[in-house]
Amino acid sequence: MAFRTTLARRHQERRSSPSMEHPGAGEGRLRGSTSASLLSRRRAAIISTVLAALMLAGNFPATAAGTVTSTIPVGTLPVGVALTPDGTAAYVTNSGSNTVSVIDVASGTTLSAIPVGPGPNDVAFTPDGSEAYVTNWGSDTISVIDVTSGTVTSTVTLESNPVNVAFVPDGSAAYVTHASSGAVSVIDVALGTVTSTITVGLGSVGVAFTPDGSAAYVTHPASDAVSVIDVGSGSVTKTITGGSEPAGVAFTPDGATAYVTNNGFNTVSVIDVESGTVTSTITVGSHPLGVAFTPDGAAAYVANDGSNTVSVIDVASGTVASTVPVGSGPTDVAFTPDGSTAYVTNYGSNTVSVIDVSSAPPVFTSATPPTKATTRAAYSYTFTATGDPAPTFYVSSGAVPVGLTLNTTTGVLSGTPTKGGKATFTVTATNGVGPDATTGPITITVTKAKVR
Repeated sequence: MAFRTTLARRHQERRSSPSMEHPGAGEGRLRGSTSASLLSRRRAAIISTVLAALMLAGNFPATAAGTVTSTIPVGTLPVGVALTPDGTAAYVTNSGSNTVSVIDVASGTTLSAIPVGPGPNDVAFTPDGSEAYVTNWGSDTISVIDVTSGTVTSTVTLESNPVNVAFVPDGSAAYVTHASSGAVSVIDVALGTVTSTITVGLGSVGVAFTPDGSAAYVTHPASDAVSVIDVGSGSVTKTITGGSEPAGVAFTPDGATAYVTNNGFNTVSVIDVESGTVTSTITVGSHPLGVAFTPDGAAAYVANDGSNTVSVIDVASGTVASTVPVGSGPTDVAFTPDGSTAYVTNYGSNTVSVIDVSSAPPVFTSATPPTKATTRAAYSYTFTATGDPAPTFYVSSGAVPVGLTLNTTTGVLSGTPTKGGKATFTVTATNGVGPDATTGPITITVTKAKVR
């Protein structure tokens, strides 16, 4: 009961959660293999539902910065996002409009909206990319989408309140978590039916498989725990406790480490998979939800629902290398297979933020030219700046000394001054990413050469 009281106090100043008529919105983002959502309109409702279920049951148990390069409108209250294995399309679940938006990655436009069940929350693709599974919170079903035709070809009936879905790496089965029951449903993909359930404890949310498929991690925000399922035996072998309200979960590509977002602590727990223990904790933005690793494992991106940002964690150092502003209420994040681009669903603004992972705004590294020059004597200085794409340069205020010019591509200020006096100016480096970098006022004093 203390846990419930704490939540009530935390949310009393927040926006009220939407009607369960659109439950995907209420429970929030709990992405299949990488995320969960429990905050605000998303966060409050899911935890309230979990706690209600518990009560009814009678138990109460330096990385590149990355920059948003475009924003894509999608359906109402977008929650989950996943990329097709070939990287050509992104699927986004719209919990308020009961659709899945299909985004063409090449053009950055929405191609279609596929009708699914009420309250779609999570989406995941079979490893071969032929089908997409969508959890429908409002109808206790999975919509199976044929990717080629873009239509729902079958529906799988589940227990109440399905949240996230993830596929075993070999594609033979899918695991589905349920916010209001103590089980994980196991779907036989070939048969398209639930063949078994695994008891994990009430209020399961996030789910992800180790890359080798031997184990699955399931998060339980109500009990501040993570269940470790042995896939071979279909049983829980370990329970890991760590941060408050664990939500999203993802594994490094080598399978050695798991990251779990702690929605209540604004942190990420780093779990050593071999020992099954939390080895460190990383502070991120407010109310973190979804988490995903770049394909090379160098960085992890965390969607911070409460601060409208994405924290970029450098895995080697275990620190936040940068923070990327995105839309309102970011809940989930997924990468293109080549790792060049990240897609982030913004629940509060009905959009998807597209992040160029390698892009970075300009930063001057050399911007202190000699302050003295002489007429009839050659002058040269190179302004340099980091950034991706490579920045160009221009004089943004004032004027350079007469006789000098600034090469916009190379940043070289050169020429032979022809007039004495002082010239004050600033130089700006730009690459279309923003913000631009601008020097402070630069003054060059030109003296007249003596005539002999």
